[in-house]
Amino acid sequence: MLSTLKKPAHLRRDVLASLVVFLVALPLCVGIAVASGVPAELGLITGIVGGLVVGFLPGSSLQVSGPAAGLTVLVFEAVQEFGLGVLGAIVLLAGLVQLVLGALRFGRFFRAITIAVVQGMLAGIGLVLIFGQLYTMADVKQPRSGLDKIAGLPHLATEIATSSAALTAFAIGAATIAVLVLWKKLPAQAQTVPAPLAAVALVTAVTAVAGWSVPRVEVQGLLSAVQPPGMSDFASLGSLAALGTVIAFALIASAESLFSAAAVDRMHDGPRTDYDKELMAQGVGNTVCGVLGALPLTAVIVRSSANVQAGAKTKLSRILHGLWLVLFAALVPTAIGIIPLAALAGVLVHAGCKLVPVKDLVPLWREHRGEAVVLAVTAIAIITTNLFEGVLLGIVLAVVKCAWETSHLHLDVHETTDGRLLVTLTGSATFLRLPRMLETLEALPHDRPVELDLSEVRHLDHACRITLENWAQQRGTTIDMLAKV
Repeated sequence: MLSTLKKPAHLRRDVLASLVVFLVALPLCVGIAVASGVPAELGLITGIVGGLVVGFLPGSSLQVSGPAAGLTVLVFEAVQEFGLGVLGAIVLLAGLVQLVLGALRFGRFFRAITIAVVQGMLAGIGLVLIFGQLYTMADVKQPRSGLDKIAGLPHLATEIATSSAALTAFAIGAATIAVLVLWKKLPAQAQTVPAPLAAVALVTAVTAVAGWSVPRVEVQGLLSAVQPPGMSDFASLGSLAALGTVIAFALIASAESLFSAAAVDRMHDGPRTDYDKELMAQGVGNTVCGVLGALPLTAVIVRSSANVQAGAKTKLSRILHGLWLVLFAALVPTAIGIIPLAALAGVLVHAGCKLVPVKDLVPLWREHRGEAVVLAVTAIAIITTNLFEGVLLGIVLAVVKCAWETSHLHLDVHETTDGRLLVTLTGSATFLRLPRMLETLEALPHDRPVELDLSEVRHLDHACRITLENWAQQRGTTIDMLAKV
């Protein structure tokens, strides 16, 4: 980061990128807090910790942390069951669990993830973001689950068509998206200003001049929202349900952060993530959030991808985004109060669209249909369940696909000049291919000598070895070069 300060071009990129990330982070922080059933300020505090605390720590240089949509339901249920005061204690203990996992080097195991799962994760998050923020654009309360958001789209369209207030708000969001799309077509000099920054500024100015009455960001005060957990709050965590919530927070936050790191690493050519250090950085962040009584913190792919796409070069951009949150939310709350929520929702809808790999789907289906299925299942599972379960299902499906493909076995039967039948096995002989292998062998004529050639077999598991040996013994035939596999 110090080297960046000596390079004006890199410094400029990081500063502009930080402004873009700030504009993306602001509605996420506020929206996730409201959806979690806690004051909006707690979401902003978590975003600030993600920038000013986690931003300085080693791990991933371009990944941005803050409150995450993947934990919304879990946080809401925890607050309902244990109370808002206990939330800080839960988050603090979850952070300590993450620190232990990082010290034990558990982070590196998250590197074993296929690109199809990563793309599916991005697509799923993008679709959830799009469907949810469409409601915010129209100033309509969005349903909680992904399926309900999709099912409620016809009602949303009716609301926009029949309500002038909803139509006005939606038009503001749509205008924001239009500016974002058209901004890239302007001359290069104009594009030195980040498109999200220009879009929000222009739409905010037009809304103010026109005098339209639309919902705007509301923030009361950060300091009054800080409520550190007390001893009584920690005492409430003695139940099995509470401890289970702590473990769930720690594991889901860790998984989301490290899956996000895998995705971010594929977006840029800079330094790769140290997964163990990143896990410990997330642990430090959650420990601090817990002390402040704020929302749990994870690395957020939407902000991280916005950071990379905006041209960030070092961790300075994510640190500065936390500083902008402090300045605007704590010191100048009126500056936030003039921004329409619909404009910020438009920025998120545009960001969500960029996460869906539409252009890659058809080529992927033509060349690697198995990978396309893994991508689609992961995305759909995230929409219908949540991020953690969706990614977990994608990984399981990818492992099953890999096991199936690596167990591919080809059997070739041909007759030699002396009348023998030579059966050549090529590939990997595993128990998954036993039915087909036995069907071929048992169909061979019993009045002809048979010889098995396993010299081209890459792998022979125990089940297949025993089965072949028993079959050869019953047929009184030989197995050529069995010792080499």
